[in-house]
Amino acid sequence: MPPGLGIFVLLMIANRAKTENHQNISQDLPPQLQKTVEDIVAGKYLNAFLDVLHFQSINIWTTDMLNKIMAYFHAQNIVITYSSLQVSIRNYLESLLYRPKALLSEFRQMDRQHFQTAMKYLFESEQVYLELGNIVLDLAGIREKIFWSPGGNRTLFLITLERCFLTLNSVECVDILSQLLQASSMTYLQLRTIAKLPQDLQGDAFRNLSMVFKDLYDRMTANARRALYEWMTQILQKSYNASESENSTSWVSAENLWILGRYMVHLPLEEIRNINSNEMRLFISYDNATKQLDTVYDITPSLAQAFLERINASGFDMRNMSTLHRLGLLVCFYDDLEQMDAVVARVLLHQMIKCSQLRGFQAGIHKLKSRLLDIATQNQTLNNTLGSLSDAVVGLTASQLDSLSPEAVHNAISTLNQVSGWARSQLVILASKYLAYEKAFSFHNISQMGALVTGISAESFHSMSPKELSQVVRGTLAQHASDLSPAQQQGILRKMVASADLVSVIADIQGPFFAEVSLFDLYKEGFNSSVVKDKELRPSQALFLYELLSRKTPPFDLLSIVQLVKGVTCRHIESMSTISFLNVFKVFEKNLHLLSPYQISCLAWKFWLLSNVSIPPYLLSVLPSEHLESVRGSLCIPFVTSLGKVELDRLILNEHKKKTVLQRVQECLNGSLVDEYDIDLLGNLICHLPAALICDGISLETLVTALHQFRLCRQLSHEQKLEIKHRLIEIYGSPRNWTAETTQDSGPFIGLLPKAELSVLVEKFPDTILKIASKTTGPIPPTEDLLLAQFESVRNSIRAPDESTDCTEVSEPTLDEIIKLSEANVFWSVPELGCMNPETFAKTVELLGSVGGFRAPQLTALKEKAKQAWGPLPDWKSYHVVSLGRIATVLNETEIGELDLSSVDTVAALSQQMEWDPLQARSILQGFLEDSGQTVDTLRSFELAGLGAILCSLNFTEIAAINPLEFSTVVARIGSLLCSVSVLKEFKKKAESVFGAVAGWNRAVLQEIGTISAGLNEGELKALDKELMPYFQPVAIKCLPDEMFKKFSPEQIAHLGPENAAVVTETQRQQLNDSQLQSLHLALDGARTTIQDAPLGESTATPTYTPALSGSPFSYSFSFWACALFTFCAAS
Repeated sequence: MPPGLGIFVLLMIANRAKTENHQNISQDLPPQLQKTVEDIVAGKYLNAFLDVLHFQSINIWTTDMLNKIMAYFHAQNIVITYSSLQVSIRNYLESLLYRPKALLSEFRQMDRQHFQTAMKYLFESEQVYLELGNIVLDLAGIREKIFWSPGGNRTLFLITLERCFLTLNSVECVDILSQLLQASSMTYLQLRTIAKLPQDLQGDAFRNLSMVFKDLYDRMTANARRALYEWMTQILQKSYNASESENSTSWVSAENLWILGRYMVHLPLEEIRNINSNEMRLFISYDNATKQLDTVYDITPSLAQAFLERINASGFDMRNMSTLHRLGLLVCFYDDLEQMDAVVARVLLHQMIKCSQLRGFQAGIHKLKSRLLDIATQNQTLNNTLGSLSDAVVGLTASQLDSLSPEAVHNAISTLNQVSGWARSQLVILASKYLAYEKAFSFHNISQMGALVTGISAESFHSMSPKELSQVVRGTLAQHASDLSPAQQQGILRKMVASADLVSVIADIQGPFFAEVSLFDLYKEGFNSSVVKDKELRPSQALFLYELLSRKTPPFDLLSIVQLVKGVTCRHIESMSTISFLNVFKVFEKNLHLLSPYQISCLAWKFWLLSNVSIPPYLLSVLPSEHLESVRGSLCIPFVTSLGKVELDRLILNEHKKKTVLQRVQECLNGSLVDEYDIDLLGNLICHLPAALICDGISLETLVTALHQFRLCRQLSHEQKLEIKHRLIEIYGSPRNWTAETTQDSGPFIGLLPKAELSVLVEKFPDTILKIASKTTGPIPPTEDLLLAQFESVRNSIRAPDESTDCTEVSEPTLDEIIKLSEANVFWSVPELGCMNPETFAKTVELLGSVGGFRAPQLTALKEKAKQAWGPLPDWKSYHVVSLGRIATVLNETEIGELDLSSVDTVAALSQQMEWDPLQARSILQGFLEDSGQTVDTLRSFELAGLGAILCSLNFTEIAAINPLEFSTVVARIGSLLCSVSVLKEFKKKAESVFGAVAGWNRAVLQEIGTISAGLNEGELKALDKELMPYFQPVAIKCLPDEMFKKFSPEQIAHLGPENAAVVTETQRQQLNDSQLQSLHLALDGARTTIQDAPLGESTATPTYTPALSGSPFSYSFSFWACALFTFCAAS
């Protein structure tokens, strides 16, 4: 009998035993095993399993015992076969893993002993295997499958709340809850489940559970935090009332504050003001008080002020250094600045470096730092005090930083290198000052710079010695490489490559630097797989390297470098033997996010050809739609489960096919979500639910959990948002009656509310709305109504209009307002922006330049303000131009010509903007060439990289003049540009000077050149091998002119792959004939193209495939599929 299946003999027996008239249990069986047989006969299979576990924990199991059980059933004429055993196993596991509500019912019906045994083996036992004679049970595997099955963890959580505290030791139950909550999504902690927490928990059990909730604070909803705070305070108050002290006026003792931890921010103001002075003094004196106060990230100014007042009233000297060090995040709201001396101000500034961790209130903190900065520098120069100002230096304007001496920056470097939040222009100034003092670009000097290293110019990096650069890349730059511009990255890499062989250079570089290595460079070197270990690869690099390295290294060993999965082609997959494929499949399943839709389609077809009954269910969605017909009955739940664990948008790009898949999902769920178990089952699929199902298919009791999951979606349709808004009001009622917690939990969805109701929320909870409106990521970016409500709230809460002559009846934007408003600054009128104080503009230019919604007249007003602040354009320095952001896009050609564009770093900053018209772009290009004294043929690779989109303004003669060697190293970056087709045609000619004629291009080259491939002519397109079609970048397909796209043959179009087929534009589609359209449909649907028959076996060795980590799409039942597939292959 195979290991791990022994206990299921009992379960299989039960299927037959229930139908037999059984006799009295044999007296030869021990009493405990008699109970086992009784449970089997009664259909209590789980109890039978637990009986065996309990028996073997106190007895030695022998083979004879199982024989006695078997003999008993054989006496009842019960026949056991291998096939019936297999069926029993499958049915049992599906029942256990895919019906968590049935498991919950089983737990509820257990007697005390069975429940204790179950909890012991699920949570306390470290036993991995259970040995019953020659039978071995995988207990750890069973535990893991239950823990990570959708709904399994929820079942264990609910039954623990219901029964554990009544049955087991409370400390043990707290440990069990901790394990479950750590592994959960925290949606379990809702008001009705928190209400089930024991109300009489005391001692270590209460403290331990409180500690668990403190650790999970950030993962909870605001309503859950409030409910847990109330649960904790009820127990603490009950304990206080039982031992009330005459000397105490409040239950909030020092110990209770410590137990509350981060939940102390929920204390009412009145409670804080009533805290006994002795208790407050004792609390602040705790060694861990500072650590606790350092974590109250969501404390409000009013609560912080109340705590500061009580600390002050408790006898602490609030200007004593020791006291200030103990205040944690409370220092962010320190307001006693009268007659403060410079030393105390500097100490406070040093402590305030942590204030960036606060959730909101940054405008007030900025204001406080500014006031402390003035005190700290009183009667002293900025040069003398720079090193003692902590991160308040971020608030200095560019002109203030520019006035610093190089020596001052050098002396303060140990402070400056710890500061975060620098603007790009500030980094440029400080790096320049520091290196001006050092005079030499050495590893030692640069290693002292921290984040300031990103302000070093590309030219300076390129001028360093290769040896020093090599050390810098492994050191300081390893932490900040992603913050470097393309010009800087290329400048570093090209200098290193020019002085040594590429293999040794690659050994030194980390992170994004390897992605800068060109395909042309890789062609010139020989590699082994260890060289590219732990490197991030572009698809073109991976395609080349996998093809090269696979000649000597087997796939299983090669794919231990997971980035190489990007380079596995369909032909590689097809040519794998069954054994090889099973051995490497776990690598693919754990790295689906690295695979293209085309690669996933290839995996699906490979599996289908090997065994259509054992294909992982989620892969069925990738195959043509008719394959979904097999998703019925028992396959439904595994299909939904596995599909819910992957990103559907990565699998299916065709909207029609996606609707078909989702329709099958709805059918599997009977068209509704009746409880939270259905939400668990859906996983990521909830983001794709049709609006109609959101409207009337989600039960009211499930809605809170569903809304929480909707907040995690990357994108929602307009129709989905409207229905979510309606359901939001259905569950919480009118927004006019919402609490602060409900408003916070509703998050970005509040932007969907009508403006009138939004205004009510803004008035009631301005700080909460401010935090929500400032978040630009998520399924619902801040709506215009939300931003306008935010703008009006901030504007109405500040002050009256300016009285100056030029701005009568117009209120100028203040520093505080601009910082608070973020994207809502878009609502400033042109006259208001024109009335802004030039100093305010200088302090906020980077923020204003990042506002995406400003229109041209507003940007023009800001441009004119820049001239007021900085003087005539010829006087502007590089850091001025760098700081402008979108404001620069309204500079006309004449104004651009007046700028100093001699630095490629300045041009690189300008090229990041996407709104240049052709004349502006041409002016930037000419300005750079003239100011730097160069011509196109002398441009180096890092300068080409820095020019970016400005290269689209090159004419045909200039493109022809580009040095082919320099071009070859940045061709991938140029291939990301959306230039005109005429320009792309010229770049294509330049690409031929590097990679040869188009006829000789392979997959890697086509992937490397990106949009440049849209410049191929009719003959070149027609001659392309069909197998190259999936390796066009999708953006290149979109760039192909309509009249050129129709030149592809039907066979070529059929081989586009699902991703490229999905980006075909409507105008391209209109040019196609019926045959081509049919081919396009096949590509969209995932139809099989030319797949050669791979050998089904090349070895009799057992595959080493095991299910992937517990979060994988098919970790629950793939052991069956692997087993079945291997049986199938062996039989073949």
